[in-house]
Amino acid sequence: MVAAQWINGAATTGSTGEKLDVVNPATGAVVAEVDLAGPQDVAAAVAAARSAFSEWSQVPPATRAEALFELSQRMKAREEEYARIESEQSGKPIRLATEFDVPGSIDNAAYFAGISRALSGSAAAEWDGEHTSTIRREPIGVVGSIAPWNYPLQMAMWKMLPAIAAGNTIVLKPSELTPLTTLMLAEDATAAGFPDGVFNVVTGTGPVAGEALVGHDDVAMVSFTGSTRVGHRVAEIATAGLKRLHLELGGKAPFVVFDDADIAAAAHGAVAASLINTGQDCTAATRAYVHRSRFDEFVATTAELMSAVRLGDTSSPDTDLGPLISPAQQQKVAAMVDRAVAAGATAVCGGSVPGGDLSAGCYYSPTLLTGAAQDSEIVQEEVFGPVLVALPFDSDDEALALANDTRYGLAASAWTTDVVRAHRASREIEAGCVWINDHIPIVSEMPHGGYKQSGYGKDMSTYSFEEYTQIKHVSMDITGLAQKEWHRTIFANPTP
Repeated sequence: MVAAQWINGAATTGSTGEKLDVVNPATGAVVAEVDLAGPQDVAAAVAAARSAFSEWSQVPPATRAEALFELSQRMKAREEEYARIESEQSGKPIRLATEFDVPGSIDNAAYFAGISRALSGSAAAEWDGEHTSTIRREPIGVVGSIAPWNYPLQMAMWKMLPAIAAGNTIVLKPSELTPLTTLMLAEDATAAGFPDGVFNVVTGTGPVAGEALVGHDDVAMVSFTGSTRVGHRVAEIATAGLKRLHLELGGKAPFVVFDDADIAAAAHGAVAASLINTGQDCTAATRAYVHRSRFDEFVATTAELMSAVRLGDTSSPDTDLGPLISPAQQQKVAAMVDRAVAAGATAVCGGSVPGGDLSAGCYYSPTLLTGAAQDSEIVQEEVFGPVLVALPFDSDDEALALANDTRYGLAASAWTTDVVRAHRASREIEAGCVWINDHIPIVSEMPHGGYKQSGYGKDMSTYSFEEYTQIKHVSMDITGLAQKEWHRTIFANPTP
């Protein structure tokens, strides 16, 4: 299988002549060979998007809604294929792809098919008595989007759907590690009735294709999901061209367990939330702060549950946890855990690269650490692996201060049966999403996005729809007078 670019409604080969293998990180097997895009391909895709914008931006919302709904139906018909390819290219367990990634993506498409007909502004009014003011929300233009490798299909949908629903056109660069379901999506979008040039895909590397896309003069808005480090580079390029910018970056989510919490529920939540997608989730629980009186109980229960998680063949529905995305990511996670242990932390469970049948893949054992310092690397920096650090606290004030004590602010959770504590935590924790007595669930109707170094802008929901529009104030005179009262500021002696 050779994957290509999708430009102006058709598959094309990359202009660089370079190719990259897409590798299943669970087995090391080559799944596909990808043509790499260069600046010439990016320019062609942007030109196609720019040409399509003049028509697509004027299409009635009902027409865009029909195309989006048809896309959801075409994806539904191919959901097993989407799940299989998503699993193979990213190493996700097939159960995760089948029950989370693919149905969530289809639901996103159905949601935006409906909400595309409901964009609203302020009601008309005569604020000064002489003019009727209205607000128009209009599309921005060509959107250059870059999606990550951890949720290839879902992140492509989060980028594409609100932009296109609002009347923009888009050039999307998926990660070169995981481009296959995004190319499937492009095929289905064209078959669903998206005009040529509305949705384009370039499969190149970040430094080459990504930077060419972000810096292109005809790209009016940039949307990026990825690490905070790369986000700074994207912002540097985009802001040089005064482009609209949307960033969803790294996270280091706190998981606060108060002394009145249901420990069994908290432990189950902690394991699920820290290990989802092998911890390669920017909202994954990474820092469990537990009241000292319940700390030992939480650690013991969590370690027992974590040790029972099944690693193995990602094509089997019985497998709970897959590999990390690449050998480089596996080495990064292992090195961070090793440094934490060397600095005094204890691996209550995990903390190693498994051998045997799993040695061909990029697996890492589910890991629970205790004894790390609050200012240590393992507590402060994003690991992006199946690693949870547990630390005790003595008071509510301390717990919330520790929860906020990182540069990130994407997601968090608090576990308590006290409604006052729940409201205080939701109010004081600095994060774009705070769950109470749960951690991870998302829905299309609610926004996703961060505070602080986790970026700005929202995905999903009507809030993301608004991100991809610009506001225009229209003012209409209702007096019919040739000479207005305010003209006296210019004409000292008005003529009759």
